[in-house]
Amino acid sequence: MERVIGSKVDFTDLSNPDILEFRSYVDDIWSSEMVQRLDNYEQHHKTSRKQHSLNVAYYSFKIAKKIGANPRLSARAGLMHDLYWYDWHTKKIPQWHPVFHPRLAMKNATKLNSDITKREQDAILKHMWPLYPGVPRYKESYAVTMADKYAATLEVATQWSKSIGSVSARAVLKSYSRMKSALRFTR
Repeated sequence: MERVIGSKVDFTDLSNPDILEFRSYVDDIWSSEMVQRLDNYEQHHKTSRKQHSLNVAYYSFKIAKKIGANPRLSARAGLMHDLYWYDWHTKKIPQWHPVFHPRLAMKNATKLNSDITKREQDAILKHMWPLYPGVPRYKESYAVTMADKYAATLEVATQWSKSIGSVSARAVLKSYSRMKSALRFTR
């Protein structure tokens, strides 16, 4: 398991109870051939879909704990939310990508895990909200949706800063942390 972009967490540190808990929820899915194949596809500006899925799974897990959602279901749905194998940057598909890929990911997630819950299904299908029709029904769905937006922002900002060279990834993350802190005071 790799590191999560924007986090200092070491997934090999089995003395960390948070890591043990997270891994107990997702290791079976993570080790599957279906998830490993995601490493062959770019998701957001040089970040693989596998790395993006890990990022979303971990941040979904953390968000779920904060908002009172089920962290197990959130982490698992986060890992499966983009379970498809085509390059959405170039592939011509019959429907708009934000509507098409959640349905395809849901179909593939069901093949991977036949015991998928309604909460996981809703989180996978509606992770593109508000672009996807239908409002998320469960807290787990909101955790995955928020984690997906957060992870995508970190992935793009980190890669852009490496490409541009004028802003370090650390500065981008520091700026994002300040923004998160400021948002906490607006509640």
